[in-house]
Amino acid sequence: MRRGTLVVCQIGLFVGLFVLWHVLTATEILPKFFFGEPLVVLMRVRDWFVSGKIYPHLGVTLIETILAFLIGTALGLVFGLWLALSDFAAKLLNPYITALNSMPRVILAPIFAVWFGLDIKSKVMLGITLVFFIVFFSVYNGVREVSPTILANARMLGANGRQLLRHVYLPSATAWVFSSLHASVGMAFVGAVVGEYLGSARGVGYLILQAEGVFDINTVFAGVLVLTACALVLDYAVTLAERRLLRWRPGSVSSNAS
Repeated sequence: MRRGTLVVCQIGLFVGLFVLWHVLTATEILPKFFFGEPLVVLMRVRDWFVSGKIYPHLGVTLIETILAFLIGTALGLVFGLWLALSDFAAKLLNPYITALNSMPRVILAPIFAVWFGLDIKSKVMLGITLVFFIVFFSVYNGVREVSPTILANARMLGANGRQLLRHVYLPSATAWVFSSLHASVGMAFVGAVVGEYLGSARGVGYLILQAEGVFDINTVFAGVLVLTACALVLDYAVTLAERRLLRWRPGSVSSNAS
C-alpha cells in the first residue's frame, strides 16, 4: 500500500470513529454527561486557540515534557552505556535498579512536589524518572546484544576501545534507543500532566483538573485531544530523527523512498 493511500485510510478511520461517537451521543445510546459531545469538544478546542487561552498552559506543559524527555533520554543513554560496558558496576547496582524500576514511580510526584516545589521542576523530575528507565534498558540491552563475532573482528582489525564505542556499540545502542523513544514521549507527557494534577496553577493538566471539578466532560476531552495532538507531533519528530540517523539500517532506504 502506498503511503498516500495509507494516510487517507488513517484519516478516514479517524473521521469514522468521530462520526460514530457523535451518533452514539446524539441518540443518547451513550449518555452525554459521561461521554460528552464531539462537536462541543471541537468547539472548545477552537475557542481555546482563537482566544489564546490555551497557549500559556500548553507552553508550560510542552516545556515540562520536552525537558523531561531530553534529560531522561540523555541520562538513560549515559548510564545504559556505562553499565553495559562495566560488568562490576552492573552487578553492583542491579538490585537497586531492579527495585527502582519495579516501584510505581508516579507515587514520587508528591515527594518531588515537597522537594522542588509546585513549579516546573517537580514535573520535570517526575517525567525524567518515567523516561529514564525506558531508555536505560533499551541502551543496556542494545549494547549487550552486540554480536561477539563483530567485536572479535573489529578487535582483530585493530579497533581500540574508543573506536569500538563509536563504530560498534553506539550504532547498536542507537537502534534500540529509537525503538524506545516513541514510548518515552508518552511517558514524558504523563509525568508533566500527573504533576500538574497534584499541584499547579498552569498547564493543560491543570485545565483538565479544573474541568473535572465541575463535571465538564467536554472540556476534559478537549484537553485530552490537545495533549494527544501534541504527543503525535513530538512522536513524528522522533520518527524524522530516526530516519535521518539510522539510514545505514537495511531497508531504511526503501522505507524512506515510500
